[in-house]
Amino acid sequence: MKEEDILAFMREQAYHPMTVKELEAAFGIEDADAFKELVKTLNGLEASGEVVRTRANRYGVPEKMNLVRGRLQSHPKGFGFVIQETPESDDIYVHANDMNGALHGDTVLVRVEKEVGSNRLEGRIIRVVERGITEVVGTFKDETYYAFVIPDEKRLGKDIFIPKEAYNGAVDGHKVVAKIVRYPEGRVNPEGEVVEILGHKNDPGVDILSIIRKFGLPESFPEEVLAEADAAPDEISEEEIQGRRDLRDRMMVTIDGADAKDLDDAVSLEKLPNGNVRLGVHIADVSYYVRENSALDQEAYRRGTSVYLVDRVIPMLPHRLSNGICSLNPQVDRLTISCDMEMSPDAKVVKYDIFLSVIRTNERMTYADVRSILEDKDEALIEKYRDLVPMFQEMEKLALKLRKNRMQRGAIDFDFREAKIYVNDEGTPTDIGFRTRSIAEQIIEEFMLAANETVAEHFHWMKQPFMYRIHEDPNQEKLMAFMEFVTNFGYSIRGKGNSVHPRALQQLLEEVKGKPEEIIISTVMLRSMKQARYDAESLGHYGLSTDFYTHFTSPIRRYPDLIVHRRIRDWIEKGEQLPEKRLAYWQEHMPLIAEHASQRERLAVDAERETDDLKKAEFMLERVGEEFEGVISSVTSFGIFVELPNTIEGLVHVSYLTDDYYHYHERMYALVGERTGKQYRIGDVVQVRVSNVNVDERTIDFEIVGMTKAAGFRGSRERTPKVIDGRGKERKAGARSKQDRSRTDRPGRDKDKTHPAAIRQKYKESRANQVTAGGKKPQRRTGEAGAAGSEDVVALTTGEGTDTAVQKQKGFWEDLVQSKKKKRKNVASQVKRKRR
Repeated sequence: MKEEDILAFMREQAYHPMTVKELEAAFGIEDADAFKELVKTLNGLEASGEVVRTRANRYGVPEKMNLVRGRLQSHPKGFGFVIQETPESDDIYVHANDMNGALHGDTVLVRVEKEVGSNRLEGRIIRVVERGITEVVGTFKDETYYAFVIPDEKRLGKDIFIPKEAYNGAVDGHKVVAKIVRYPEGRVNPEGEVVEILGHKNDPGVDILSIIRKFGLPESFPEEVLAEADAAPDEISEEEIQGRRDLRDRMMVTIDGADAKDLDDAVSLEKLPNGNVRLGVHIADVSYYVRENSALDQEAYRRGTSVYLVDRVIPMLPHRLSNGICSLNPQVDRLTISCDMEMSPDAKVVKYDIFLSVIRTNERMTYADVRSILEDKDEALIEKYRDLVPMFQEMEKLALKLRKNRMQRGAIDFDFREAKIYVNDEGTPTDIGFRTRSIAEQIIEEFMLAANETVAEHFHWMKQPFMYRIHEDPNQEKLMAFMEFVTNFGYSIRGKGNSVHPRALQQLLEEVKGKPEEIIISTVMLRSMKQARYDAESLGHYGLSTDFYTHFTSPIRRYPDLIVHRRIRDWIEKGEQLPEKRLAYWQEHMPLIAEHASQRERLAVDAERETDDLKKAEFMLERVGEEFEGVISSVTSFGIFVELPNTIEGLVHVSYLTDDYYHYHERMYALVGERTGKQYRIGDVVQVRVSNVNVDERTIDFEIVGMTKAAGFRGSRERTPKVIDGRGKERKAGARSKQDRSRTDRPGRDKDKTHPAAIRQKYKESRANQVTAGGKKPQRRTGEAGAAGSEDVVALTTGEGTDTAVQKQKGFWEDLVQSKKKKRKNVASQVKRKRR
């Protein structure tokens, strides 16, 4: 009896929960062995949460019993959300009192009990299907007769109780790994035992080791994996070259970072007699050495990806392969899979070929050297690589054309800075720099994108199982909220229906580049996007504005790329028509591999981000009390996040904003003072002081010293929106609609567009002149708009134009303050009525 048959019957034919005997009759089971198999299968389905057994011992599928299966994502305050397994489904809120013993990461069954608002679902956890966390990393806290392990993962919400007999040598202050032996019931803490002592929490290296254990990252390879890697040859033989295209005479190079050792991609470029160019992207043939279902393959699948922490790399493959026979080192023969693309003068692919090859790279170039040759015109490097310089110059031209084409079709390019943290031998952070993105990086980026798209499109039209990299369209509600948000800055995005072409979003980014609102608009746009992931179906890539995309270029560090290479090898060796057995294998396993790879990628990103946050907190620990200038990067109801020039981010809690009562304006992403009207918005430049650093929590607290510079555009209601229609055309001057004209040409309306900041500066200068002339400051008139002491809103009487400008500045927050007061008054009235 197959599980699929039982599930299909319950979903499509069974109209009520059924007993075992009813299922026995429905499937026509007569002998004892088949009945035992049915019961065994039902027990397995019940254990996995695919089937639910009621109190009356009847079986049914969860979706027909108002139950939802999903993964619990908890909050440190106790509540949580169940992330449903079905795509595009809303998360379900679970109150802290309705957890039923579930912990963060558990797979649970939740009953949806009510719907709040349009999309807010609330529910109660009925059963834990599978525990997500079995071991916990934390700090050992000895309480004499018993102890607690305080988890590093704060979303667990509860400390782990450790009885005296389960200390196993741990003492107060140790970082330990505790195995959970009894899960919580009600308000009782989970119980565990210490299974590993990592060292004292203050010992060098223990902090990163704790994060490695927390995310379950492997530190070493099993013996059988290392044995297979050691068996790989140091050089390729003539027999291995047979059947491959020989490209050893073609001029080609690798371009990587100076500290890179796993060189898995090489590039070449040649001019053709017909005026076109031939771009070659040559990738190490890792699939030749990592055979399917071998110990190496199983370990690579388990890891999914290489993880790049601050002070170390946790590789997907042993160094014997990644730095040895699979690394495209200069002047040695290497086996590769090549993608040759013939491109026209306007950088369009007119012909391509994908094949097995053998290469020998001419040089191992670094990004810094190529940048110095092309941008700095370094004469010494130009002389050293004089044979290669003409190719680099042609590569620059082609890369710029490819980028131009990509931008014209609507690819979105977020130009965020990426921090690079430098640590000493003991792991202490010494400096924080930035990763550069020069023409050298752009060359490799554009060439790899072109190869990925070409390979993906080739296999898409073959209608065979394949691994794609997809980026789905944004959530419509988030996108509409973003479109409404940018109208506050004078921009209007046009789209068809509820959809917006990515070209319109890229045009918006280009329009705001270098302007004060650039940070806020880029940040909010990124938050409205979905995460890219792997999938067995070609669903397109919204961010790149392409219908076909995959990951083909990094098989040393990404398992999906290794799968792509395997599929290419299948196609080359067995042709377009796969044997039925092989085809069925890929159809069954490809979605599972894609889901697993996506999960491992997200886990790696979380681990990398946590090590960065840890070292950033350690870096700021020695700077408590110092003042810095930063930019507000996020605004919430509980405070503002400020990012310093070195990318370190800290929180200014709303309780530290002591000059007024501040209210959160959700649509404007702003905190607005009730009395003064002072605004804190994303993009504002502020002076902050480091007030506290908690390394264990990875948090940094700031306090405001003063606002250095407000964001350039504060949301004037009178500005005519600039239309971003996604067609790449600017509107002609004067080509406005009647609605546009009516908003700006009404009789009696002042057309002075002086910026409020300029008006404030002019007013300050006039006050200073008065003080100089009269010897004392002029007195503020009572009854002015804005309370005493406000510096942001000042009534001016220098002319009609300045009065109008002040009203423009006041406009967007006055309605907010009035609505807050009105709401408070209504609440007070309701309370009085209740008391009566």
